[in-house]
Amino acid sequence: MKINKKIIKELSDYLEEFNLSEIEYTEKDTKIKVSKNNISVNNNSFPINNNQKTLSENSNKITKKLSGIEITSPIIGTAYHAPEPGAKKFIEIGKKIKKGDTIMIVEAMKTMNHVPSISDGVVKEICVADGQPIEFGQTLVVLE
Repeated sequence: MKINKKIIKELSDYLEEFNLSEIEYTEKDTKIKVSKNNISVNNNSFPINNNQKTLSENSNKITKKLSGIEITSPIIGTAYHAPEPGAKKFIEIGKKIKKGDTIMIVEAMKTMNHVPSISDGVVKEICVADGQPIEFGQTLVVLE
């Protein structure tokens, strides 16, 4: 069996481009799985980063300590802040929310999954950008 290095390189590039920890490719009887090591902190996986910068809206890396109630993603997918493009966002910073309120939608395999708040509180921080790929356990929102 000959290993196709081009496919492995392409999958490795996708890991970086979409900030994934693992990707799998199957074609006929060939199955290729590529993954990278991450450090686990508070049940969330984040790449190592020695720079202590603040979190920017388009950043996929959390480099500062979060305090408050963290709501994490229950699945891998794409995060959306509103039910459809151009619609009002589910939450905004400073908004009071109740336990069970939808904070955002995570699309996985063409299925829109509503992510509920796990607690009452005030939205302190939104940690992911609209349309951003996210990982299981990644912090989506921090409540006070």
